[in-house]
Amino acid sequence: MVPGDGRRRRRREPSIHQLRLLLTVAEELHFGRAAARHFISQPALSQQIRVLEERLGIPLIERLGGGVRLTSAGSAVAEQSRAVVDGLERLLQVADAHAGAITGRLRVGSLGAEAAMPHASAVLALLRDHQPQLEVEVRNVGFIQQFDSLSNGEVDAAFLRGPLPSGFQSLQLATESRVVCLAADDPLAAEETLTLAQLADRLVVDMPREVPRMWWDHLTVNPRPDGTPVRFGPVVRDTEAMVLAVLQKRAITFLPASARRLYPRPGLVYVDVPELGDSVSYLAWLPANRDLPAVRALRTAARSARQQGERPATGD
Repeated sequence: MVPGDGRRRRRREPSIHQLRLLLTVAEELHFGRAAARHFISQPALSQQIRVLEERLGIPLIERLGGGVRLTSAGSAVAEQSRAVVDGLERLLQVADAHAGAITGRLRVGSLGAEAAMPHASAVLALLRDHQPQLEVEVRNVGFIQQFDSLSNGEVDAAFLRGPLPSGFQSLQLATESRVVCLAADDPLAAEETLTLAQLADRLVVDMPREVPRMWWDHLTVNPRPDGTPVRFGPVVRDTEAMVLAVLQKRAITFLPASARRLYPRPGLVYVDVPELGDSVSYLAWLPANRDLPAVRALRTAARSARQQGERPATGD
């Protein structure tokens, strides 16, 4: 080897963190969603990808109007990155087994952007602090698979919104008010607060039949307090499709108040509806998984985060 070649090669070596970021971008094909999964800002993610491209000397990502795609070189590098990341995980598992630490991977489901909410971020931060050897993989789950992903073992625990079906154990993490999402030119959009009676003639977005009906009926207050059934409109499978239906003036929908921050869109307005009650956030798991070391560590972090936030306790 020519003197200096080793030093030059080391300067080109990417970090494991950068490789993980690239793999997440490859999965999501969207910088915003990839950044949320790693609990970092989108500019910070973009900067890390640029540094990775500079180190390797090749373009990895093509930036598009609505997202990104991998270049041919990016696809090849991502494939090799998976092998590197998996190899490191196996190495750490061997080392941690000798050290007696909790090892392996914890798969945590997140309904939409739930894992990026402050209460969930606090839980995951505490878990990382106390169990740095444990790899935590956050998987996005949609309306349809949110409960099935727990039941069939795709995830070990999940950040979800209530009400939860029977058969799960849970820890309440936070509550917030709920709002109605309206098109900006809706005559009611200028109101500070609304009642369900004022919204009685509006179609409400619906869920696919695979979603537990009791969950969606509760969230849409169906039937209404006077016994009137809700008039349901277009069926949606995720929150993006939900707000798009409102933008297209096909229906209205109800969301947690944090939607104002998470889903701001030109042409949308969020108005308080006190009768909707609160939206409750939970960490949920199967009873059979309760005492798995990784799940137990997650539950411990959740209780600590809740105590630090002085949130009301529920049975866990």
